[in-house]
Amino acid sequence: MAEAESKPLDYVSEIVLKKRKNNEDWAIRRKEQLEQRVKRSKSDHFVIKKPEQFIREYRDRESDLIKMKHRAKLPIKTSNLSQSKLLFIMRIQGKSDMHPQTRKLLYALRLRRMFTGVFVKANDRILDILQKVEPYVTYGYPNLKSVNELIYKKGLAKINKQIYPLTDNNIIEQALGEHKIICVEDIVNEIANVGPHFKEVSNVLCPFTLNKPEKALQGCCSGEERRPDDVKEALKSRRLGKIFSFIFN
Repeated sequence: MAEAESKPLDYVSEIVLKKRKNNEDWAIRRKEQLEQRVKRSKSDHFVIKKPEQFIREYRDRESDLIKMKHRAKLPIKTSNLSQSKLLFIMRIQGKSDMHPQTRKLLYALRLRRMFTGVFVKANDRILDILQKVEPYVTYGYPNLKSVNELIYKKGLAKINKQIYPLTDNNIIEQALGEHKIICVEDIVNEIANVGPHFKEVSNVLCPFTLNKPEKALQGCCSGEERRPDDVKEALKSRRLGKIFSFIFN
């Protein structure tokens, strides 16, 4: 029987072999860098709090509760309720120094994060809540142009626990078709005019995530400017007008 002919070995150029080795070395270095980064991030988050810090945080929360109760006793001014039924509320601060009751009121307004905003119907109950959480929010009466730009540029809808941008009218019709709201224009009209289905539309809309308007908030955070009597002028020249200009630029 004749001996089987030996097959020639596949030729691999030296350049390819060097490239493979370099790729393997790079993959090993990359893996080590990622492991070090994970270890560093875990060590950075591990912070031992001193007793003084716990005491300071507790005093800040108790102070916040006392101030909130004091603000709740102040009379609510409802002189501006007749001029507009729509309010836009934006959360501007508040982290670990809040009392749980204050945080609960902010969550009731669906303001779980800083620099988020919602449309609400202006009434005595809302004004009472705003008076209690006054240091943490800014608010005003938006016009039709602001409502239109905010919904078109920042609007998101939450349907069946899924979040969708307001780019498809079929999604809107699926969620709000029973209320004869089938497109974005219908949503803008319902919100701006505080229509009969305002609650259903606002529940479908997610809280608006806004850009951080640092310059717009400078010098506009005093308690007097946030009161309803001063909201109209602040919206035009100082507070929400500037905030909207930062949001849309």
